[in-house]
Amino acid sequence: MPTTHHRTAQVAGLEIFYREAGPADAPVVVLLHGFPSSSHMYRNLIPQLADRYHVIAPDYPGFGLSAMPSRGEFAYGFDSFAEIVSGLLTQLGAERYALYIMDYGAPTGLRLALKYPERVTALVVQNGNAYEEGLQAFFEPTRRLWADNSEANRDAMRPFMALEGTKFQYVDGVKDISRLDPAAWLYDQIFLDRPGAQDIHLDIIYDYRTNVELYPAFHAYFREHRPPALILWGANDQIFPVDGAKAFLRDLPDAELHLLDSGHFALEDKADEIVPLMRAFLSRHLAR
Repeated sequence: MPTTHHRTAQVAGLEIFYREAGPADAPVVVLLHGFPSSSHMYRNLIPQLADRYHVIAPDYPGFGLSAMPSRGEFAYGFDSFAEIVSGLLTQLGAERYALYIMDYGAPTGLRLALKYPERVTALVVQNGNAYEEGLQAFFEPTRRLWADNSEANRDAMRPFMALEGTKFQYVDGVKDISRLDPAAWLYDQIFLDRPGAQDIHLDIIYDYRTNVELYPAFHAYFREHRPPALILWGANDQIFPVDGAKAFLRDLPDAELHLLDSGHFALEDKADEIVPLMRAFLSRHLAR
């Protein structure tokens, strides 16, 4: 079993935590996490890839074990996250990499792809939205916040960051909940419950509107560069419904699409399906 190393680096003056495993000279696979998790969501996937790949999984500022500067000290948003990830990868000498993008990891990784398209060797998309079709009923309160970043609209979002809201993201759409490790949502909640964390996350949710504005640019990137793409989607996801997965095929018609009988955090209960699909895909598209 490959060893996972738990490390920190100084990036743009911030302490950034990351998990790293695998041979230093192997093709690089970067795992970008979603909300409200961190690289912790990849704790079981990393050893499954690290025999053949150099795997890097960072925590964004304000998430997991990375620094959480105050709102006045750091501009929380997806441009900033992409810059931090890019800075870390530069420090680690990762000049080319495949991206696993899930939830918040999708706009973070796709911003990297827009800026450095020559660096992206492949995409693995797991419930990471890039299309209007993926923003349905669940996003109605979020759209109200985007239209008016008022205290009332921010307060309406706060229950989603309580334990029941965090647990919902893991269990909803999962047929056999015994496959889920409750430590996953309990670990996430520790960081959500830190003083000041909710307001930081509300700022990030408000900034998510800028990702929607970039959707046409993301689609143009897909059409122009045609990165090899594996789309793995928990088909029972209410947050990003399956219509968002199918929409990728308009701009990436050669992508592989696999719909899984799971929810938003499909990796938690469907790793036995995801890992073989990933390994087969990466072996076809990443030279060793």
